[in-house]
Amino acid sequence: MENTDNTLPIAIAHLSKSFGGRKVLDGIDLTIPRGQTLSLLGRSGTGKSVLLRLLIGLDKPDSGSIRIDGEEITSLGMDRLNRIRQKLGFLFQQAALYDSLTLGENVEFPLKRQTTLSPAERTEKVRALLASVGLERDVDKLPSEISGGMKKRAGLARALALDPAIVFFDEPTAGLDPITAAEIGQLITDLSKQRGMTSVVATHDMHSVRCFSDRAVLLDKGRVLIDGSFDDLKNSSDPFVSEFLTAAV
Repeated sequence: MENTDNTLPIAIAHLSKSFGGRKVLDGIDLTIPRGQTLSLLGRSGTGKSVLLRLLIGLDKPDSGSIRIDGEEITSLGMDRLNRIRQKLGFLFQQAALYDSLTLGENVEFPLKRQTTLSPAERTEKVRALLASVGLERDVDKLPSEISGGMKKRAGLARALALDPAIVFFDEPTAGLDPITAAEIGQLITDLSKQRGMTSVVATHDMHSVRCFSDRAVLLDKGRVLIDGSFDDLKNSSDPFVSEFLTAAV
């Protein structure tokens, strides 16, 4: 049954995951209100990307619950899970564009697979999506012909193709120069506000966190160490939090 509660599109309870005997996530409890942009922070290997993969059903937890719009996804069959995924967008760390397809064809790909739009309607939507990320003149370019920042923008346009209510970002500014990273961060902020999206961002980029996050969650040893605003992190007296912020800035 669909959830009628509009305040909690994501609810995680007692979530744990291990790999090769190493516990990466250890009893995570987290709820994310609709329209909020939450940043996941932590050292490399802390479990940020693992948590994102669990949230979209690419991996299964060892134990615990994940509810998307009130529906438990950990026990769903593939058909129902794929229907839930249509509500979700995902921007991979390396954008994960298809090298042999143009930017327009990359953005059109989910529209072809998941919608009944006509070719003309798909073309119009693709152009609007690319325009929303500043790539309206690059529809016919291949990924090999554009910069890293442009690839991230194209990946974001594709992630938004099905008008998702929730979008997950895995290190959206990784490998970018500070100016381009700031542009991508501002783009995430603007699009999230325009579309009323719930956004979950795994990142090391503290400048972006300060600029676009409503809330930051710092993971350590598989658990939530601190959960609050950027100012809460900055004012924390916890030695690890202080060390992490100093090293990350």
